[in-house]
Amino acid sequence: MYISDSRKNYLKRIRNEKIFVFIFRLLILLAFLVGWEVLARLEIINTFTFSSPMRVINTIIGLFKDGSLFSHIGITLYEIIISFIISSGVGLLISSILWSNTTLSKIVEPYLTVLNSLPKVALGPLIIIWVGASINSIIFMSLLISTFVTIINIYNSFISTDKNYIVLMKSFRASKWQIFSKVVFPSNFKNIISALKINISMNLIGM
Repeated sequence: MYISDSRKNYLKRIRNEKIFVFIFRLLILLAFLVGWEVLARLEIINTFTFSSPMRVINTIIGLFKDGSLFSHIGITLYEIIISFIISSGVGLLISSILWSNTTLSKIVEPYLTVLNSLPKVALGPLIIIWVGASINSIIFMSLLISTFVTIINIYNSFISTDKNYIVLMKSFRASKWQIFSKVVFPSNFKNIISALKINISMNLIGM
């Protein structure tokens, strides 16, 4: 297949840009790690509070040697997967219900905003008392942090759907379910994926 010189130059420019971005990302990471280690060695920062890259590496090696590293990783992944599935499912379900019922959304929306703004990490001691000092309390904290963000993001995407499409569907006497399944949900698929990406980062914060 023939490729013109302009096309080749364009592809080369894109490839060079990707390499440039990757190298600078790596350099920024390395600069951060080296700076962190230097500050720790010079005792400019408190290593008890901030640790250091070498201490982190030595801890990982120690956990690997005593066989507990993969156990810790497995438990953390289990917590993340469970909380991600629950928060995503609940977020999508409640967002859909709020979109379908305007009156309910007007009633609930202020409470969602308030609940989302709560200092959830500060509730940690209470969550331990309510749920217990176990995996359940960690999952509960993760759900508390991620679920409301997911609901708000997906719901805002749903209500921002192009009104012309909805009016067109209504002119054909489409039901709410048909409008949702044929217009609202498909047109916001990318926004839902973006919301889920934010959701998993919130899950990690919860962990």
